[in-house]
Amino acid sequence: MTDIPFDDGPFWLGGAGIGNLLRPVSDADARATIDAAWEAGVRGFDTAPHYGLGLSERRLGAALADRPRDSYLVSTKVGRLLVPARGEGDDLESGGFAVPDDLVRQWDPSPSGVRRSLDESLERLGLDRVDIAYLHDPDVYSLRDGLTQALPTLAELRDEGVVRAVGVGSNSVAALSAAVQTGLCDVVMLAGRYTLLEQPAAALVERCASLGVAVVAVGVYNSGLLGQVRPSAGASYDYAEAPAGLIARANAIADVCERHGVTLPEAALAFPRRADAVRAIALGAQSADQVRENVERAAVDVPDALWDDLRAAGLLEV
Repeated sequence: MTDIPFDDGPFWLGGAGIGNLLRPVSDADARATIDAAWEAGVRGFDTAPHYGLGLSERRLGAALADRPRDSYLVSTKVGRLLVPARGEGDDLESGGFAVPDDLVRQWDPSPSGVRRSLDESLERLGLDRVDIAYLHDPDVYSLRDGLTQALPTLAELRDEGVVRAVGVGSNSVAALSAAVQTGLCDVVMLAGRYTLLEQPAAALVERCASLGVAVVAVGVYNSGLLGQVRPSAGASYDYAEAPAGLIARANAIADVCERHGVTLPEAALAFPRRADAVRAIALGAQSADQVRENVERAAVDVPDALWDDLRAAGLLEV
């Protein structure tokens, strides 16, 4: 198992929000978000070229520039190169980020593409190294090429001392399971598939524990549904409107949570950290207030009896 101290601090700050995910965020608000996380003891920061076509990496690098490099951890991702484009509009519809579309994402899992991606990320971040490099969403493009070309190249970079740990980030259980089977992963970033709402990745998490592969859980609010004390119609699930059945299930879980004196979001943050393999969770934010709210939620002591009662009610599988 890698020696990276994932669990220093309440959580890792996810960088999609400060890359203008779904809506614009000013430079000042992005900086305040990172500063609030730092003040709360957050020392892990995750980003990617995909997030705002490089905007997240640039903003994160600027905010960390005056802080001692050995006092924090940074992860970024490879697999998508950013190449110039005509830039006639914005990226919101095609990529999900409210930024100009003067760059376009280009899948390149080749050894040269992986090394170029990391070099360009380091330039945007203003750093000479990152701690973790993930292959980003290989299932979206070509899982086979990702696992036979990109992941071995990341392992070479680790062995060369360029990065400390490598792995794959995805919301696909099948993709992450295949990545773990290669024996090359130190860590996987598991998005939205091991949450209080649903646990299709339970077997994968157990497998990671047996192999010494660390898991960083992200999307623990299921893109918003579990982030509300009482989810209502129009709540987001998997970046779309949540079906009525899932809203009802989330509220049934909330009923049990309230009987134990905790809220649905507080339990959602506590749940994945119960698994031995889950070394950290990463939470995105677009304001300092969101960071502080998540810090307060993460500090809540959730009683073990809650999990027993959820299982007894058929609302929790593990």
